[in-house]
Amino acid sequence: MSLEDGDAAWPGGRHVNGEVSGIPRLRGMGEPSLRGTTAPGGSRTDTMVEGCEPGLALVDGDVTPGGAPQRARQPEEALMTELSEVVQKVVKSSTWWERHGVDISILACSFLLLPAGFLCLRSAQAIPFLAGVLILGVVHHTLTVKGSHLASHNALTESKSWGKVWAIFFIELCSAFTVEQATYNHVKIHHGYTNVIGLGDSSTWKLPFLNRYVYMFIAPLAVPILTPLVALDLLRNVEWKAALRTLCCMFLGFYCHYWLLLHISGFQSPWSALLCMLLTRSLLAHPYIHVNIFQHIGLPMFAADRKPKRIHLMSLGVLNLPRNALLDWSFGHSLISCHVEHHLFPSLSDNMCLKIKPIVSQYLKQKKLPYNEDTYSSRLRFFLQRYEELMVHAPPITELVGIQ
Repeated sequence: MSLEDGDAAWPGGRHVNGEVSGIPRLRGMGEPSLRGTTAPGGSRTDTMVEGCEPGLALVDGDVTPGGAPQRARQPEEALMTELSEVVQKVVKSSTWWERHGVDISILACSFLLLPAGFLCLRSAQAIPFLAGVLILGVVHHTLTVKGSHLASHNALTESKSWGKVWAIFFIELCSAFTVEQATYNHVKIHHGYTNVIGLGDSSTWKLPFLNRYVYMFIAPLAVPILTPLVALDLLRNVEWKAALRTLCCMFLGFYCHYWLLLHISGFQSPWSALLCMLLTRSLLAHPYIHVNIFQHIGLPMFAADRKPKRIHLMSLGVLNLPRNALLDWSFGHSLISCHVEHHLFPSLSDNMCLKIKPIVSQYLKQKKLPYNEDTYSSRLRFFLQRYEELMVHAPPITELVGIQ
């Protein structure tokens, strides 16, 4: 089957806007065979690299888990190199405001909204009180999802020192997670081995003992409780100094939220304050869980020793959702409508991912590579219909043969 001759026809899969949305089942064995020109210098990289240039890491391993070198598939490297050069020109021609300022302003505005949210909760009337819940819920997810995600990729600043500071603030203080484990699991594993079985296959989001409706609509309410518990368990894998720092940040973040609800919002009992904390912190938990599974699970999955190289891995195994004002603000473009762009260039900010989106989509379609897009409602129906297959049983491994 050739990707040069037209869009791939995936048996058992669906096409959305001419692209793939579903599980391809391609029969055959062997490594992809690619035609084209040799990458400049014929260079190869064995590990994931981030931060050499703003997000323009040419990443993919040419070594199997057992260490056996594979034959370089240089034409594919040439595709990634060509796309990276185009994107690099856009990044270099962009202003600081475009690279970082827009997203920093969104985070700053969220902080400025905090006093209004806490003060609204003082009201005994329903509408102002609900407005306070909405404000604090959106602000919480903006800081913990958008802020933490950008900080984990050092996309908020070009300074590594400040990047570390922002990572501790957003990931540990706001999100109650440890920086080291968050960075390793997300940046090194999920991004380095996207949709590779046993590594970056999003299996951490699967709870096979739950039925589809409980998982999709009830379990997300427990995210604010489960997150710190999982974080505490992962502290066993970090140095004691990092664990102590994380514990201090986690306690400070929770206590500040609790104290403000008691002394600014005027809650009379600890239980009412804690209940409000749970309500605001779970306000967008449903789309948070949904987005994390919609954009990878149900797309092609690969064995570690037979995965395609980077540009095919990301174009096949990543999906974009449509733009949504609330989710764009709270989660960021790189997690919603520009997820493909983010996986190809992970160190770019949300605003820069949005800026390069037309370039990336046009390039992939021009090269007859998949550019997966689907709607939120369509993915929700898809998961409810195929929950057993996607979230309970082991996903089938996709074997790409004769990609040319």
